[in-house]
Amino acid sequence: MSQESGAKDAAYRGYHSYDYLEAGADYRVFELAPELERVPSAGVELDPEQERRVRRLLAEGPVVSFHDHPVVMPQDVDQLFEYRRHGRDFTGYLGLSRSGLDLLFDNLADGEGQITSLMGWKWEDTLLDLGMRLCDLDHQDYLTVVRRLPDLEAARARGQLGVVLAIESATPIENELDRLDVLYGFGVRAVGVTYSEANALGSGLGERSDAGLTAFGRRAVRRMNQLGILIDCSHAGDRTTLDTVAQSAAPVSISHAGARALWPTARMKPDDVIRACAESGGVIGIEAAPHTTLTRELRHHGIDSYMAHFEYCCELVGLDHVAFGPDTMFGDHVGFHRVVQERLGQGLPAPDPPLQFDRVEWVDGLESPAEALPNIARWLVRHGYPDGDIHKVLGGNVVALLERAWRSLP
Repeated sequence: MSQESGAKDAAYRGYHSYDYLEAGADYRVFELAPELERVPSAGVELDPEQERRVRRLLAEGPVVSFHDHPVVMPQDVDQLFEYRRHGRDFTGYLGLSRSGLDLLFDNLADGEGQITSLMGWKWEDTLLDLGMRLCDLDHQDYLTVVRRLPDLEAARARGQLGVVLAIESATPIENELDRLDVLYGFGVRAVGVTYSEANALGSGLGERSDAGLTAFGRRAVRRMNQLGILIDCSHAGDRTTLDTVAQSAAPVSISHAGARALWPTARMKPDDVIRACAESGGVIGIEAAPHTTLTRELRHHGIDSYMAHFEYCCELVGLDHVAFGPDTMFGDHVGFHRVVQERLGQGLPAPDPPLQFDRVEWVDGLESPAEALPNIARWLVRHGYPDGDIHKVLGGNVVALLERAWRSLP
């Protein structure tokens, strides 16, 4: 799908539009952050011939964001929890139309379902979140939900952007195994084992101790294999991730993380975990959320430090097992993290000794889903990667993973 989309702006207006709100819906009208050009992100400079090559590569596809949040945040991020309480996220259709993407893993918002609880992860709230998102998608003609790989090919043929519905944590299923079937019925095709905190399946990466996958967690992994749900370990603890890989009969993903060898925080993954993921046939997507994929040499977060993690993982496990899961949104991502940590006290164990780095207001070149993959493609072109390798890491590796992971196993 080319960046030069000829679709009309009306195609990007979903059910949750200002027209709908002004018609009398019981929902506060928030001033939303701009979808495009919120900040003067520098990106990657190319000469005209290199830029033409980037546009060709994006058009040839497939171009996949392995992990993103394509919602528009309120302009005033301090309104975040009031905004979320109503259960109606605004999708950044206009920004997505400029993204060059063919497929996007839509992880709703962190803590799916922060409607009746600030802490999120409630079952009924999660279903409301999903239902609202599906309603919105069904009232426009640009994005289409992808449940099977033929859906992706059909979407590309129609010039549409395919969306994979994902849940970052299995926490909402509590100890009810059949709820995985319900999520599958709603169209969910990727589920995280945990989101930083421990749940009934295992330990999150925010816990100070990791007991690994529980007995219920092993049953849940088996059920996800049977259904054809991709299992994601991005926020799981190291032991829990290794147990999940050992238990799963299908490849396991780490959709958004980086290499702990380059930046020693709990949010990054150690070499043995990255190798285990790759040996399962899985793929690691490189994370770009603020102040994550830094290195000891590159302590100002931007596309160069981000791509250092990409190159490290390629060297460690091979280019066939690496992709990009930027984990961006439309709006102030740094402010989003501040508000969540202030309100909920969520955070990861502090490294010892503490790490020194430059605080940024945005991650230059990777500010939103509108610019992340195009700028990654520009970086790859500028650094001399051949077309075949670029096609693999921009999307081919994830599509190959889905061919294996989405098969229902007996």
